Amino acid sequence: MTHVARYTYMLALMAFAGMAQAQGTQVAFGTVAQDSSLPVEVTSDNLNVNQTDGTAIFTGNVVIGQGEMRLAAPRVLVVYLADQTGIERLQATGGVTLVSGPDAAEAARANYNVQTGMIEMEGDVLLVQGASALTADKMYVDTAAGTARMNGRVKTVLQSSEPQE
Repeated sequence: MTHVARYTYMLALMAFAGMAQAQGTQVAFGTVAQDSSLPVEVTSDNLNVNQTDGTAIFTGNVVIGQGEMRLAAPRVLVVYLADQTGIERLQATGGVTLVSGPDAAEAARANYNVQTGMIEMEGDVLLVQGASALTADKMYVDTAAGTARMNGRVKTVLQSSEPQE
């Protein structure tokens, strides 16, 4: 088999393996595991608090930081724990950007369960890691493990590491 034929065959095998895993792809996310016990800092243009149901709605240029992780969205609903001692979950909508270390993800909306450290992003998800990009319908980020799982029409482009001639 010639060098070109072997190279083409290997690329075809890699592409087939990528397609076989396309419906449930596990990837690393961020450079370190996130500590969900760290304080959550929120900045926004507006804040509306509802004491009766234990929620707060941040709107306008919302940026949320926790440790090395940053989440930005036009609107974020914060649901507090029943005993008001902390945050139970965050629901971001209107186009969400999540950044952890060198990795960044975008989606239409995201739900972050602060207690478990799990983030579910859905709606035209785009994950960018260096020169690589993946798209999917949903992405589940486990901030404690520093991993993400992508589901539903996962797509990526496999790049050759050999120089083009």
